Amino acid sequence: MNGATATTHRLRSEAITVTVSQQAFSLLQYPLPHHALSRLTGMFAQCDNPWVKNTLINAFIKRFDVDMSQALEPDPSVYATFNDFFTRALQADARPLGEGLLSPADGTLSQYGRLQAGQLVQAKGHTYSAQTLLGGNTALAEEFLGGSFATVYLSPRDYHRVHMPVTGTLREMIYVPGRLFSVNQATANYVPGLFARNERLVCIFDTPYGPMAMVLVGAMIVAAIETVWSGQVTPLSNQPQRMQFGQPVTLERGAEMGRFKLGSTVVMCFAKPVNFNALAVNTMVQMGQTLGDV
Repeated sequence: MNGATATTHRLRSEAITVTVSQQAFSLLQYPLPHHALSRLTGMFAQCDNPWVKNTLINAFIKRFDVDMSQALEPDPSVYATFNDFFTRALQADARPLGEGLLSPADGTLSQYGRLQAGQLVQAKGHTYSAQTLLGGNTALAEEFLGGSFATVYLSPRDYHRVHMPVTGTLREMIYVPGRLFSVNQATANYVPGLFARNERLVCIFDTPYGPMAMVLVGAMIVAAIETVWSGQVTPLSNQPQRMQFGQPVTLERGAEMGRFKLGSTVVMCFAKPVNFNALAVNTMVQMGQTLGDV
């Protein structure tokens, strides 16, 4: 066996090993008590005992190599709870805004493209419907036919506030109950309809470019999702809830719209086609970075 053949066999073997481990990890997700584990994690994350919260924060920084140099408060011991640390603000100049459509968060641009026949791409070979993602509303989903989508996955080390990609006025907010599968490459590859199965918060905005949906997707050990206009929203009951607000809520491009208490994923849907920059799938992006033009 020559060197090239041996290398091919080794790479093929490694790929098979990764596939098997991802499949096994995904299968183990199904029997877990997702909500119970997430609520228990939330209790620890909200604990203000100095020893508990400092131990959690320091271990987290070390484990995920968190860069505190851009934080508005770089001293980890100052944060009152782990949640306060996790949702920390950044310095004013840490995320300059680019042109056009902005990334709503720091993370990985895991997928993007056109909504073909009302379908979004979850991972290679896996799609799911906009109608299911948006809570089953047929009329709402039809507003996005022929439009575009983009998905940003926030890793544990990322900045976990979510910002507006364009200026918009809130039309309604829809809470959709669901499971809390972990969100990562393994589950995206092997859990069908992952983002449309997990608990999520659907925020519909009217923008100069037509309707936009900002979907904040929950995940395993995500203790809660907040918005700037209503505070903490999840967890709620097991029934979908549609919420409208008496006073108009208009948020400028780049303004904070929500945050994750322990992170997950943002899925954006646009009624108009987006000319995305030539970014490779699974490219790291930062909040405020240009993703394309509407």
